[in-house]
Amino acid sequence: MLILAVFYERARSIAQIMSLFNGLQVIVVAIIVNALYIFGKSAVTSYREALLAALSAALFWSGASPFIIVIIAALTGVVLFKDAEHESLSILRPEKTGFAVKRIVLLVVVTVAGLAALYVARRDLFNLAMMMLRIDLFAFGGGFASLPLMLHEIVNVRGWLDHRTFMDGIALGQVTPGPIIITATFVGYLAYGLAGAVVATVAIFTPSFLILISVAPLFDKLKRSPYFTKATKGILATFVGLLLFVAVKFVLNVPWDLVRVLLGLAAMLALVKKVNVLYVVLLGAVLSIIVL
Repeated sequence: MLILAVFYERARSIAQIMSLFNGLQVIVVAIIVNALYIFGKSAVTSYREALLAALSAALFWSGASPFIIVIIAALTGVVLFKDAEHESLSILRPEKTGFAVKRIVLLVVVTVAGLAALYVARRDLFNLAMMMLRIDLFAFGGGFASLPLMLHEIVNVRGWLDHRTFMDGIALGQVTPGPIIITATFVGYLAYGLAGAVVATVAIFTPSFLILISVAPLFDKLKRSPYFTKATKGILATFVGLLLFVAVKFVLNVPWDLVRVLLGLAAMLALVKKVNVLYVVLLGAVLSIIVL
């Protein structure tokens, strides 16, 4: 992803490269709409969830912070939803030894020490790290749930990238074998160079890693809690609404014409047929160079 970000920064003034990304932005729209459909089909199963998703999208559109929306959704879910059947979630059971606890404490200490060092040495990189930590900490439901949070922080609040550049970063991220949140590397590099790329990459994965190894021993008890289940349902429904907002924003930032519409429909059809997203992106890139 870092190599792709360097290539992007140095080559985006070339007309042919911009034609490529003009087409890839259409592919990104198709990817987000497909993710919205898959995510929504599993997370929105009743009128209560649909209402919560719609309200979340409306609040996000009005300028509310998605982090506040997620917190409100969790609290609303506890009140709004009935006790649900607990899904059987598979998770690795770590060894129940003192060594595991020491390892967790060591990782937390290393994380805090790293943040303290950044705060002293580079306040801008410290702020970047804190932003990425916050995004991953609130991104319940998988990598696509991080996109509304990234869009808010990076495009709307800080203005580091515009919508179309952010979409280019997502497209490049789909070329890599990593999850979609690897877009953080792209953002970090464009904002602060190599150091920014490293800090953003480490920070975006740290909360998930720490939560996995620390909460896993308690997860069996946690998932049996009705409050946890209902709060999670509220959060997942909310992310459908937030992802809907992202899809609409991306659609509005593409200069649609007949060729782009046909390219987008073809990409959607391929994704629905479960064609590997890498092949969709690569073929979209080739067609973009030829027809745009």
